[in-house]
Amino acid sequence: MTSVRGRGFSRLAGTLLIPGLLAAGVLAGAGTAAADDLGSPHGGADATLNGLKNFDQAAVRKDGEDVRIGAGLFEMSVEDGGTLQSYSVDVHNPAQERDLYQEVPWSASSLHDNPDAGKIRWILRHSYPQVNDLAKLSELSGAGQLSRNTAAAGTQVAIWRFSDGAKVKAADRAAEKLADYLQRAAEGQAEPKGSLTLSPPAVSGKAGDRLGPVTVRTSAPSVIVAPSPDALSMGVKVVGADGKPVTSAKDGTKLYFDVPAGIDPGSASLTAQTATTVPVGRAFTGTGEHANSQTQILAGSSQSTISTRAGVNWADGGAIPAVTAEKNCRAGGVDVTTTNKGDDAFDFTLAGEQYEIAPGETRTMTVPVREGQSYRIKVSGSDGFEETFSGVLDCETASEVRQDEGLTPQTGTGTVSDGGADVTATTGGSPPGLAETGGGSNTPLIVGIAAGLVVVGGAAMLFVRKRRPAAAPDAPDATDASDATDASDAPDAPEADR
Repeated sequence: MTSVRGRGFSRLAGTLLIPGLLAAGVLAGAGTAAADDLGSPHGGADATLNGLKNFDQAAVRKDGEDVRIGAGLFEMSVEDGGTLQSYSVDVHNPAQERDLYQEVPWSASSLHDNPDAGKIRWILRHSYPQVNDLAKLSELSGAGQLSRNTAAAGTQVAIWRFSDGAKVKAADRAAEKLADYLQRAAEGQAEPKGSLTLSPPAVSGKAGDRLGPVTVRTSAPSVIVAPSPDALSMGVKVVGADGKPVTSAKDGTKLYFDVPAGIDPGSASLTAQTATTVPVGRAFTGTGEHANSQTQILAGSSQSTISTRAGVNWADGGAIPAVTAEKNCRAGGVDVTTTNKGDDAFDFTLAGEQYEIAPGETRTMTVPVREGQSYRIKVSGSDGFEETFSGVLDCETASEVRQDEGLTPQTGTGTVSDGGADVTATTGGSPPGLAETGGGSNTPLIVGIAAGLVVVGGAAMLFVRKRRPAAAPDAPDATDASDATDASDAPDAPEADR
């Protein structure tokens, strides 16, 4: 999901050396890069689908007929460097080469209510490409002789049987035997950790305090942490719970923005970045122009550069909001969470409705969005505050999207709800009103590898809050892998079916 702030901003990038310079917290250089978003609340890898790498044919039963399709292993390129391998979890939805994808938890994909999601992960860890010994895999499955193509096809067919409940068979005899074996042997396994997430991705509070925490969640052993250079120029630091500056973190580390007293109201950010393999079994959903892209699930990863950001908003008084948004597949919409750390109420408009968040209060509103459709959700608040969140709701397989439920994507651009709501999507019609619940709450680059040091880019974005005269505020606008395997996640050898 993309978050765009309606404020002035700039994005700056630097480089950090690890492991030697990381311990010393040395900023090696700085440059500038254009950007217009804060990135996904889920963090993780962004990738582009390159197409099928190893595949064979399969036949899927649809409308009483067997339809021949390609079945196999896809390759994806990570935005900041690296290669991923993946399988599809949406047999009836065609894949589009060069589509953009984003790493998400199962709860934000078509696996969110699938009781067999854990069995799919077992298959991924006990078949090709995680198991590269095709002779052993052939013997265990009784498949005879598997090639890379037929091993990939058999694995994909077994996954589709669990992800879509599809009636599908591999065209090749050996591939079909592998699929049958994997289907029989599969056992439930837990969802893997995300590669890198900052939670929450936005915080707020009064200048003079340590604002946060922002918790690091990662499958990597360590993460580089850096504030934006502009934040440093204002004296804003990223510190730990003990108040000491932080330049590296690990899973569970709590980060805070140390904002000096007396500085002007404003916003800033920090960047967390790591070079790691993405865990096998992570879901990837589409973020590009093709709504309802074919969801992918990770089968293998090279060393990849993963980065994400978290923002902070501060003032010396009044309303001091932080707003985040993420897809809620179970509810069929997008959860918009607003926290007010100020001493005045925060008044804002969301989807044509007016809300007021009291000082110290956190509230979550769910904006309904039709399945398979892109959306833009704007939050317009007092004192010129504005946030816009965009993305695609991709929570079901194509076989689950029924015409009589009104979930089939439509063409044309219109509003999701009427009454001048600041929510747009590629659909017509008006969904029900917001559901409301209480709750609590760019581009870094690999620049080289030398002498055993990995050099990675640190990037951050500074957001300057627009403050307008209270007597005459402006009205808010109406808005429109290669064969590398996951070594850290290597499976035990699969047991023969008994």
